[in-house]
Amino acid sequence: MVAPVLNARDLEFMLYELFDAEAMTQRPRYADHSRETFNAAMETARTVAEKYFLPIRQKVDTNEPTFDGQNVHMLPEIKTAVQAVIESGLSCPTADYELGGMQLPRIAANATGAFLSAAGGTMMGYTGLTNANCNLIEAHGTPEQIEKWVTPMREGRFAGTMAMTEPSAGSGLADLTTSATAHGDGTYRVAGNKIFISGGDHELNENIVHLVLARVKGAPKGVKGISLFIVPKFLVNDDGSLGARNDVWLAGLFHKMGGRGQTSCAMSFGEKDGAVAYLVGEENQGLRYMFHMMNEARVMVGTAAAVTAMTGYQYSLDYARERPQGRLASCKDPQSPPVNIIQHPDVRRMLLAQKAYAEGAYALCLLGAQLSDDERTAPTEEERQKAHLLLDFLTPIIKSWPSEYGPRANSLAIQVLGGHGYINEHPVEMFYRDNRLNPIHEGTYGVQSLDLLARKVPMGGMAGYQACLAEMEKTINEASTDAAVAGFAKELTEAIQTLKSTTEVLLGAMAEKNIDLALANSVKYLELFGNVVVAWIWLKQGIVASKALAGNPHEDDQKFYKGKLQALKYFYRFELPEINVWSKILCDLDDTTYEMQEEWF
Repeated sequence: MVAPVLNARDLEFMLYELFDAEAMTQRPRYADHSRETFNAAMETARTVAEKYFLPIRQKVDTNEPTFDGQNVHMLPEIKTAVQAVIESGLSCPTADYELGGMQLPRIAANATGAFLSAAGGTMMGYTGLTNANCNLIEAHGTPEQIEKWVTPMREGRFAGTMAMTEPSAGSGLADLTTSATAHGDGTYRVAGNKIFISGGDHELNENIVHLVLARVKGAPKGVKGISLFIVPKFLVNDDGSLGARNDVWLAGLFHKMGGRGQTSCAMSFGEKDGAVAYLVGEENQGLRYMFHMMNEARVMVGTAAAVTAMTGYQYSLDYARERPQGRLASCKDPQSPPVNIIQHPDVRRMLLAQKAYAEGAYALCLLGAQLSDDERTAPTEEERQKAHLLLDFLTPIIKSWPSEYGPRANSLAIQVLGGHGYINEHPVEMFYRDNRLNPIHEGTYGVQSLDLLARKVPMGGMAGYQACLAEMEKTINEASTDAAVAGFAKELTEAIQTLKSTTEVLLGAMAEKNIDLALANSVKYLELFGNVVVAWIWLKQGIVASKALAGNPHEDDQKFYKGKLQALKYFYRFELPEINVWSKILCDLDDTTYEMQEEWF
């Protein structure tokens, strides 16, 4: 069975009907583009995905990279596939023309990359992280650094990584110990160990450019004393040719439950004389710079989670339509032929849940991409600042909600296939394993919940929080005039009131009582807020679908739009009401987990 990688009709709906990506072509940066060029880029991505990634997907999953103590070995087909992405121009689609990019809006590039991510999984991490690495250096590096490092990365000759996590520090970056010492010639020498470095070593490119967080001698303690450095695998001569091997070494590979197409590395910097490093920006500002890449990576993780959920949904939907098994309870004739399992109500429940999770999550990620476009290219400074505020506020939710609900969707895909779901003759078990990494990548659910509740909500006099609620109110006002969705607008209004009252209680408790207790259930606050945001996203989709149906479209589109409205209904009936239970736990400052003692486990 060959199931579609993604539903192209749904991508077009989100791009052109929900978010009006064509409007981007009115901006000077994107004036060369049109709906036709966006579609051409997506078609190119689908062709590359189906030709190079889809045929090797299972082979890559069952043949992990290996390390012989000197070099990394991986399937040669991976290099062929990654090279096809580079040669097609899809490795840096949003970059400037002068730097080898396609200068696509981020929202169009996101939809283009969806095909590659769905078919290639974490193999796309090599180009994705390289692109984010380039974006950081372009934003904070010198013209010389851009020329020396970004240009060859944009060309596909070099790859890029981010190197933050240390064996003893994990997510606690304040405790990192990697050191940097000024060498007297404008360079530094970095020494230390990093772990879980995606794409940290491989033979896919001529060189690898690591962005490394380290602490200069005498720097302040904590996160205020962190600096950021460019540390290449190979030094680069003035003429751009490769020079000597830098003091950067692969110490070993980690073997993950999923995402096996990308190396996960333990890296050693400066075992001998210190790794030659180049400071990005100013000393002690490294974490601020790195957040440029981290936030981009967080949206990338959320998008990967949503796309993996969507491709799992498509596969299980296709399977359910073709797999005959059993009869409906109303059938009393044992001699009648079995029905396809999609006829069974519980299978439709699982498919509808997947649709609600996956398409809600991906629409949320596209909203993030649109805000990123607006942050950069909106016509007025006020619009750009508003987009920045909203994107910064929503980033913990864009990262976390898809990466929590995406694996839930993939788990349901396995269940739809039954016994066929957990064998590797079908890819849905691989989708689940791949996606289960995403709740951990770029900050766990707990880390993101603390960022949202303790930092993003109160920050700037609650400016981001208020801006988010204001956007929801606009959608509610629009929906209230449409009888088909007005009831959902009322339910969202009630949900927002629950969110507001819960937020007030928690902020008061954080200020006046035990802050650790007030934050003990922060993950439920993140989930509550996330469900409200995704309910808003589904209401936006419902408005578009309702208006389209009013225009009496052709039969296939009628079915498509009715499916959108049914997924909206599912989310409001089955998922949104859960926030009431979570709100009570939060407002009661429930101490069940907080009071649990280590000795009681």
